[in-house]
Amino acid sequence: MNEQINPILAGLPGVPLLVVISGPSGVGKDSVLMRMRELGFPFHFVVTATDRPQRPGEIPGVDYHFLDPAEFQRMIAHDGFLEYAEVYGHYKGIPKWEIRDALASGKDVVLRIDVQGAATIRNLAPEAVLIFLAPSNREELRTRLHWRRTDSPEQVERRLETAELEMKRITEFDYVVLNQAERLDEAVGEVRSIIRAEKQRVRPRCVTPHQFG
Repeated sequence: MNEQINPILAGLPGVPLLVVISGPSGVGKDSVLMRMRELGFPFHFVVTATDRPQRPGEIPGVDYHFLDPAEFQRMIAHDGFLEYAEVYGHYKGIPKWEIRDALASGKDVVLRIDVQGAATIRNLAPEAVLIFLAPSNREELRTRLHWRRTDSPEQVERRLETAELEMKRITEFDYVVLNQAERLDEAVGEVRSIIRAEKQRVRPRCVTPHQFG
């Protein structure tokens, strides 16, 4: 019986995790990832590429890789993305090399992705840890979207309609974490607890670099 047992039990390094943070637009995925960075979580944080314009306060290579549309299409043609999709009129994609190189170095990998993309990741790497960030309710999500001041009222309503459909897909995920207004550290703490628990599994999840070749 060739069952993989947690290498920690044999005094060996742990198996790298691939952790997916997903959820509807406006739920606070970026805020959770930023707080994880601030607290020094020992992960490789995958930066998503996009062809949308840079917003005020965003840092290239930290918040997103900002590509012009032609460059984004070139990467698509050369199979440079793990997953890409058109989201609200702009493309977003996950560069393969970031995940592949991080896993090869033994680092755990965390990536932020929309619900559609999370399903793609699960198909490619069934052993990935999928965490769904959820708002307390629709009105809280509406408030978050309005405060971002990046969308028209019509776009906000469109995002809310999409969010309702995405919430119905929670059962496709391994865990759900509420990211309530003014309680960011609680959500981050729950994510930390999930990751710690996954690290202690007797039969660990195993995601390998070649899955992202």
